[in-house]
Amino acid sequence: MLRRYLIFDNGIMSSHVREYIKRVASIDQEQYPEWNLQKPLPKLPVPDLSRTLEKYIEIIQPILTPSQYAKTKDIVRDFGKLGGEGEFLQTKLKEYSETKDNWAYNWWLDDMYMKVRLPLPISSNPGMVFPKQHFVDRAQQLRYASRLISGILDYKTIIDARGLPIDRARHKEKGQPLCMEQYYKLFTSYRIPGVKKDSLISNHTNLMPEPEHIIVICKNQFFVLDVINNFTRLSEGDLFTQLGRIYKMAEENAAKAEPIGILTAAYRDQWSIARAKLMEDSTNRDSLDAIERCIFVLCLDKGIPLLFNHQNSIDETNKNIRDDVSLAFQMLHGMGTNLNGANRWYDKTMQFVISEDGACGLNYEHSPSEGIAVVQLIEHLLRYMEEVRAKRLVRMNSVCELASPRKLQWKVFPEIVDSFNVASKRLDCKIEDLDLYILRFVEFGKEFPKSMSMSPDSFIQLSLQLTFYKIHRKLVSTYESASTRRFRLGRVDNIRANSPAALEWVKAMIGEVLVSDMEKMVLLRKAMQKQTEIMTENILGQGTDCHLLGLREMAVELGRSVPDLFLDDGFRIANHFSLSTSQVPTTMDAFMCYGPVVPDGYGVCYNPHPHNILVCITSFKSHSETRSDYFAYTLESSFLQMQELCLKTSEAARPLQTVQENLHEIQNSTDMRNGSVSRLHNGDCHGSPSRSPRHLARSKRVGSSSNEVKTQK
Repeated sequence: MLRRYLIFDNGIMSSHVREYIKRVASIDQEQYPEWNLQKPLPKLPVPDLSRTLEKYIEIIQPILTPSQYAKTKDIVRDFGKLGGEGEFLQTKLKEYSETKDNWAYNWWLDDMYMKVRLPLPISSNPGMVFPKQHFVDRAQQLRYASRLISGILDYKTIIDARGLPIDRARHKEKGQPLCMEQYYKLFTSYRIPGVKKDSLISNHTNLMPEPEHIIVICKNQFFVLDVINNFTRLSEGDLFTQLGRIYKMAEENAAKAEPIGILTAAYRDQWSIARAKLMEDSTNRDSLDAIERCIFVLCLDKGIPLLFNHQNSIDETNKNIRDDVSLAFQMLHGMGTNLNGANRWYDKTMQFVISEDGACGLNYEHSPSEGIAVVQLIEHLLRYMEEVRAKRLVRMNSVCELASPRKLQWKVFPEIVDSFNVASKRLDCKIEDLDLYILRFVEFGKEFPKSMSMSPDSFIQLSLQLTFYKIHRKLVSTYESASTRRFRLGRVDNIRANSPAALEWVKAMIGEVLVSDMEKMVLLRKAMQKQTEIMTENILGQGTDCHLLGLREMAVELGRSVPDLFLDDGFRIANHFSLSTSQVPTTMDAFMCYGPVVPDGYGVCYNPHPHNILVCITSFKSHSETRSDYFAYTLESSFLQMQELCLKTSEAARPLQTVQENLHEIQNSTDMRNGSVSRLHNGDCHGSPSRSPRHLARSKRVGSSSNEVKTQK
């Protein structure tokens, strides 16, 4: 049951948001009655050890030198031998898994996020750009902000009641319920910095009352905006009034504001030390508590000059329009300390950005949730906001006088001033080093590979392998997340696209191996099939990366020496992800982006639409061998080269198919004359037209698991 102060006026808004959520549910329960939604999800299985080691040896072969590969094979063979260390750790891991809802979750969370000491902006927190708004004045900015706040709070009532429709699997056990825990952590989680390791905490507890406020950051100052007054939600009119008051207070004190938010952009150990110093004063403790317990953060940003447009965005600049790169930069890092870099609190999970020039979006702390869950929630939220506005379902103005929002106060020690300076300098240097290019490829979208009976995701992943090889003449360790939400507390495992099959295909595509177009197409299908096989094993809980992580951490838990497998150069290279990729699809003109995870790598976030593909590519300028725009141009050529191959081989196959059909018809006529009709009546179907080569080929394509790669991830 919802808390009484979250019940909307006359039940109008409550019924509307419930009706909306029910309507937008993509797959409802009635379509899949065989799935019992009351039954707990299964636990993540522990994969077979020998199969994991076999897959590991296979996938690292293309990225190692022959001598490295030979050494790694020997180490893996020793680890996996009967009675060896691997067998012992596997047994202990299985025993451990029986005591946990998800044996991998905490180890994975620590390895992926909590133990990483890099700053959150660029290195960890993604940015999401919303459809552009057009504000003619500050009032329009604040009215949009008040609608956003109200829409989030409407939506949050359903989240708090755990009333969201259950997400379902789209392939491989279609309709299977997926774990929804990521959604329920978006407005309750907070990341606290620590020395050596951070902590992810939740304010959703029975020990303390649920938060009734959000934090608004304006001109580097922090304000508490209570959204509940006397057990009643504030109306949009009330929110607009309060935001106006905040803006006025921020403007009056802008010159004196300390850039306290910049501390959250520091290296995690340094921010932890600075936070401990701040906590020595009770005023700072109260301010930090207000931020850490808030529902979400809203950043009211300054507008950004056109000079931050990409140098190639000539048309946009001439039309006085900010380009995609400029918008993405603002969501990723605030454009530096002289603009909005300190107008942030990067530790908060959901941090919405509304700029006075109409740029809107989100910077979110990644550890509680994957991008897919965030995007789905945001798209539903934005549609709901528009629907409410269209139907004019607006809450009446409050009849009571509201107290002004409270500005958070800080006592800044000299050591904290030093921390400001260090964090500011490093953030600005990191921003200057970031190289971002956004490709809007318009020649075709995901419908083209579908028309070729190919998975759009596999098509794009292999195009990335081809692109990397064209530029660097090698394949590298590639990361693509695969959801394990079929299992309790499931997050992701890793689809590694750098397979031997992919290497064989890319060598043929660039002419290192001379083969015909038809042979290239056979190699492409083979590489796609391998990609699909890896993906399927991952989503069914049989991935390699999490299993190896579990075996390593099991050794640490037991106080044993870390096995040589995890100290080997091959393992280090396998986990140096020079190509960090993710499909984050949207249905709106919105997109997500993130930075590379290694200094010499690329971050590639792609968004396939039916008739175009948007790709955000990041790298670092300080590395001499990476350039995001060149990668984008090469990727565009790879897309076109693959399209040409598909079309040429498809056309070449048609005459042969016609000949096969004619031969089959002749054979049928011969069989008919020889009395095969009687055999058909007796159940022998060898002569049936339904078994023609054309039908068999078509059935194989349609039934192939390559069609089950995340076309709707």
